[in-house]
Amino acid sequence: MDRYVITGKQRLQGTVKTSGSKNASLPLMAATILAEGKTVLTGVPNITDILNMIEVLRNLGCKVKFENNEMTIDTSTLAKDTVDEELMRKMRASNLILGPMVAKNGRVKISRPGGCAIGTRPMDQHIKGLKLLGATIKEKHGYLEAAADKLRGAEIYFDVPSVGATENIMMAAVLAEGTTIIHNAAKEPEIVDLQNLLNKMGAKVRGAGTHVIYIEGVKSLHSTEHTVIPDRIEAGTHMIAAVMTEGDVVVENVVPEHVSPLIAKLRQGGADVRIDGDSVRVKHQGRFKSMDIKTLAYPGFPTDLQPQFLALLTIADGTSIVSETIFENRFQHVAELVRMGARITVEGRTAIIYGVPNLEGTFVEATDLRAGAALFLAALAAEEGTVLERVDHIDRGYENLEEKYRTLGAKLQRVVKRC
Repeated sequence: MDRYVITGKQRLQGTVKTSGSKNASLPLMAATILAEGKTVLTGVPNITDILNMIEVLRNLGCKVKFENNEMTIDTSTLAKDTVDEELMRKMRASNLILGPMVAKNGRVKISRPGGCAIGTRPMDQHIKGLKLLGATIKEKHGYLEAAADKLRGAEIYFDVPSVGATENIMMAAVLAEGTTIIHNAAKEPEIVDLQNLLNKMGAKVRGAGTHVIYIEGVKSLHSTEHTVIPDRIEAGTHMIAAVMTEGDVVVENVVPEHVSPLIAKLRQGGADVRIDGDSVRVKHQGRFKSMDIKTLAYPGFPTDLQPQFLALLTIADGTSIVSETIFENRFQHVAELVRMGARITVEGRTAIIYGVPNLEGTFVEATDLRAGAALFLAALAAEEGTVLERVDHIDRGYENLEEKYRTLGAKLQRVVKRC
């Protein structure tokens, strides 16, 4: 596995452009299964998770062309209803083919998906929703097999506002007969982006971004073109990096509303944050102040920015408390930050951070995507050098990371480890 060798204490300054959203692109790619012909998605990031999803679609028989962040998906050649287990285990979002495949193909068989080990992410809400739409679900030997001659609209109440389940049921319901109402739906911007694509295809979906989504089923969907929204987690990571390195960074291609919880916390800590259209300028203004944060479903503070923000709090002035309410194993980065000189105590889903003046470079290892991003930021801020192992985790969600940060003034090198 590759590693980064990072020389810390380099002030970041300049402009960086956010790539398209990983978490929006993946359901959009799955949704193309529903359409007839070729669908074109622009602004798709060239990252590992996207490449893995391409292989899932190709495994089903679809033709996919991906070049210069533009993806053309031709589903007219879809021929299989079972995805190889090895492909499913590479990423969590592979389960997003469940809804569209049942709706369009009438049957699909998948193994339970893999992904980052940050906590349990059960599929019970996905299964519950599909059953209410009329699908039969069989679970055996780690596989899910869903089938339906015809899906019919239903009123669905989610026990929790699951992003993946909301997306899966939306995609299944657009070709169902009649009306579907999803209650307690997740409200993330990526769900709004999915609604926009589906409606461009000829679907009748409204309410995305609220807790109730209404879907009028149609007989068929047609191909279209669509541009992916910016990645709010990547944008947030750049914004935190500016503060951690005592820098001054303009982050372009941002929807400020999507990162408003982070902007509020950065301002609370003393950073200068200015919004100008689709760009955000973040400037360090003295030592960051300690604070408490709690992760919540959108529009609360995102769990995907918790590790990065916790890294910032390790060098804040005073004691901070971070409460993680989404995933039970999302403090795996803490042990590695402690190796860098951070003072952190974890009690269940709560971390208490005692700010220190500086972090120290050492050997650390990424355990998952966002933990890797947190350690990357910590290394940028640390004294002397840091070796960050398992950067393959970071590759899953950040496009051209080395190039972007070298442009801002970071000193880092990627070392390819050969077997």
